[in-house]
Amino acid sequence: MRNYVSASVLSADMLNLKSEISKITDAGVDMLHFDVMDGVFVPNITYGLPVLEQVRKATDITLDVHLMITDPIKYVRRFVQCGADIISFHIESKSNTLETVKAIKSAGAKAAIAIKPDTPIENVYEYLPYLDMVLVMTVEPGFGGQGFIYDTVKKISAVKNKIVSLGLHTDIQVDGGINDETAEIVKSAGANVLVSGSWLFKSENMQESVEKLRKAEE
Repeated sequence: MRNYVSASVLSADMLNLKSEISKITDAGVDMLHFDVMDGVFVPNITYGLPVLEQVRKATDITLDVHLMITDPIKYVRRFVQCGADIISFHIESKSNTLETVKAIKSAGAKAAIAIKPDTPIENVYEYLPYLDMVLVMTVEPGFGGQGFIYDTVKKISAVKNKIVSLGLHTDIQVDGGINDETAEIVKSAGANVLVSGSWLFKSENMQESVEKLRKAEE
């Protein structure tokens, strides 16, 4: 499967977001990971539809939107209208899981289910035939800059084995604590979409850092 690097905008300089977007595209990043938090599902508030709409006007990069909100089905169509190419929502949210997947696809985006570190990965299995991607959180959702939770690696391996057994080609994304070292671990377990935030944006040379992630993926 093809491998991708997704840069988390949560770690970008929001006062200079347009230049930050130019920097990540120049560095060869494949996607921009856009974390949406409502202060209820997770104890933090970030940004939403107006910011996404402006980002869409500034770039044609794939916008990878991660909804950490209580009732995502209410908002997925608007997020697609504002530019989302991929929408991930949490299986732990209030929305009906399959109906939310259908709503995302009906709106014209790729659909992904995200899962917290403490949620059994088996909860995702019945939905795999309907998904484009599974997002395995390798930190607790809500804040950037957290340390990688190594116990999540077995969940990556388990869902990868299930995807293969079903004859599917579903992408596996990981988000949280991803750097050149942890990238090797998650890729070996079966992940092919790596979200990096703090490590990527704080690097002195982002292009070199992206290349390190790609080498870890090979």
